[in-house]
Amino acid sequence: MADSSSPRIFFAITCLLLLLAVNLPFHPRDLLPLLPRQVSWPLLNSLNSAVDLLPTYIGAASLKNDAAVEWKGACFYQNKAWLEFNNNSGTQFGGGTLHIKVDKPHSWTCMDIYVFVTPYRVTWDWYFISREHTMEFKQWEGKAEYDYVKQKGVSIFLMEAGMVGTLRALWDVFPLFTNTGWGENSNIAFLEKHMGANFYARPQPWVTNITTDEIHSGDLLAISKIRGRWGGFETLEKWVSGAYAGHTAVCLRDSQGKLWVAESGNENEKGEDVIAILPWEEWWEFEQTKDDANPHIALLPLHPDYRARFNVAAAWEYAHSMDGKPYGYHNLIFSWIDTISGNYPPPLDAHLVASVMTVWSKIQPDYAANMWNEALNKRLGTEGLDLPDVLVEVEKRGSSFDELLAVPEQDDWIYSDGKSTSCIAFILEMYKEAGLFDPISSSIQVTEFTIKDAYMLKFFENNASRFPKWCNDNDDVKLPYCQILGKYRMELPGYNTMEPYPHMNEHCPSLPPKYHRPKNC
Repeated sequence: MADSSSPRIFFAITCLLLLLAVNLPFHPRDLLPLLPRQVSWPLLNSLNSAVDLLPTYIGAASLKNDAAVEWKGACFYQNKAWLEFNNNSGTQFGGGTLHIKVDKPHSWTCMDIYVFVTPYRVTWDWYFISREHTMEFKQWEGKAEYDYVKQKGVSIFLMEAGMVGTLRALWDVFPLFTNTGWGENSNIAFLEKHMGANFYARPQPWVTNITTDEIHSGDLLAISKIRGRWGGFETLEKWVSGAYAGHTAVCLRDSQGKLWVAESGNENEKGEDVIAILPWEEWWEFEQTKDDANPHIALLPLHPDYRARFNVAAAWEYAHSMDGKPYGYHNLIFSWIDTISGNYPPPLDAHLVASVMTVWSKIQPDYAANMWNEALNKRLGTEGLDLPDVLVEVEKRGSSFDELLAVPEQDDWIYSDGKSTSCIAFILEMYKEAGLFDPISSSIQVTEFTIKDAYMLKFFENNASRFPKWCNDNDDVKLPYCQILGKYRMELPGYNTMEPYPHMNEHCPSLPPKYHRPKNC
């Protein structure tokens, strides 16, 4: 029997096509939510994505501007904003009024959504009517905000997707972090769309029957998770950095020949992410049976020449010195940001990063201190400044926040909870201690490396005849490394191609989807 909704769907599509052909006082896209779900959602999917949640920086309305900030919005095509100080509150530093005049809408039914930011506050508003609107700041939060706004103004961000697109983008983001088949498919779709990644299914079984006698100290484990909390986080990390893996661990053998896995980012009994050294059997069983993020894992064996250079005793000494310490959140984002503008997929930029930091600093100040406050202080040579104070200090020095973010991390920086190493920085610091970066180790800052930077190093086996016997034995496509777990074939573009060089990865761009990398950046 025919689907009873088919005539309604056909009628809706016909109406929409007619609207597209006629010059009407509203835009057909604005009516999409009113159509049947079978029609509207696929169309909204094609018009919007999770990236549409990111606002676009318009400019800053300040007293120093000779003219108002002017721009073209998503709905209103002619807009301008200007700032006036006042003291309607009768306080020491008073407040201000942000004037926003919007005009020339492309339809009668659209609207623009804006976010307004200073280092001390974040607020938002939406405009539906063509006229002058105002945003009142009743009083500045002390002299610091007064001075900052007086010099730099109030930053204005536009939600380019509008109300419908933003809501749809929220719907796209939510499943990235859900531990469901829907979430897994959403992560795959995001990576395919925004990175050009491929997900080709491997023949079963998807778990390799490993004999550990052919795994050696220093062999790297590249891990990619595609569902749940970690799957969503890794998807966004991959997108901004260009890495096709989101986590790593490293193999070590002790003097009795027992195989262990050392990992930064292992969850302990308290739910904390720490550095841990686990027996191979325990780690491997967890990944196969208990990790609900659907991990895909590849073993990257060291080349025999580098294996011979790998000082196992020094590697163990370093691993033991870091065992139990917290995961390196302090410098996590700084391995990604190397340049003023070449690491931000549009519409991301340093203004938006500062705004996100501002929001998180208000919501979870302890989280903010762990993620960036200490690292920003390291770059300034200061101590104890919170984010607003950091931004003010940067302006006093005649610099900018985007320049501050691009300052290279230093491996010898000591944070309040000790040395800070992400999953890959922990491994590469071990490689450094074990002699793999000699004789240029003193000019290598491994905390500047992303996971992609690590697997591109020309440290790994390049002769398949020396791979373990079980390596890719069930797959007709022979990868240049050994995938040992996962339904989909893992890609590692640029794998094993780059010799180390001084100051490697300190100034490299990483813009999707090509992620072009200049020589010796």
